[in-house]
Amino acid sequence: MTAPGTPIAVITGASSGIGAATARQLAAAGYRVVLTARRKDRIEALAAELNDAGHQATAYALDVTDRAAVDEFASAFRGLAVLVNNAGGALGADPVATGDPADWRQMFEVNVIGTLNMTQALLPALTASGDGTVVVLSSTAGHSTYEGGAGYVAAKNGARVLAETLRLEIVGTPVRVIEVAPGMVKTDEFATTRFRGDTDKAAKVYAGVAEPLSADDVADTITWACTRPPHVNIDLLVVRPRAQASNTKVHREL
Repeated sequence: MTAPGTPIAVITGASSGIGAATARQLAAAGYRVVLTARRKDRIEALAAELNDAGHQATAYALDVTDRAAVDEFASAFRGLAVLVNNAGGALGADPVATGDPADWRQMFEVNVIGTLNMTQALLPALTASGDGTVVVLSSTAGHSTYEGGAGYVAAKNGARVLAETLRLEIVGTPVRVIEVAPGMVKTDEFATTRFRGDTDKAAKVYAGVAEPLSADDVADTITWACTRPPHVNIDLLVVRPRAQASNTKVHREL
């Protein structure tokens, strides 16, 4: 996994959505991309697509919440240019009074502990590269709450604070920490997963919004931030569609 001369980027949650789009764009930008996700068939298909296009890609099935598996994965790297902590997601939209603790626990495990596992395990390789970048995909949910979103908001707050604290703790090392916080992004799976396959509920999230963000829009911002000169750190990049002024203020043409 560590061929000399080509910078390596690891992307978690690369089987779909923002993760897959980011893999495509970083590969096009000249990185050797290592695709991780639980769905092996998806990332192997994406790796084949990228290699057929003349890029360099490797698929590695991985659950970011499994620390032993993460440590084994990380042992293959002596140097690493970029880690994109994209694996995450939301479950449910229940109020605090009736929210399922199991949903909260799962969201925290993936969005926060998964990010912690990957960052801790790969930080030595990022540092050894002499020019490492940690990207944390948070959300505008991590910066402002909304009704029915407390569990996801809490998890994304955790990811946001992890990024902020890490940046303070490793200042002076050759590793920068970038937080990208997307607002309304329409992907094939995010809302459908949140509502457990209820496509009607998922569709209502985007109803009347002419142009929500796409996975490619977010991947473009990630790739731009990662390809800035090494001394330039994009601490926080909040990206929303023009129709969304805040988490609760969205222009809809209904």
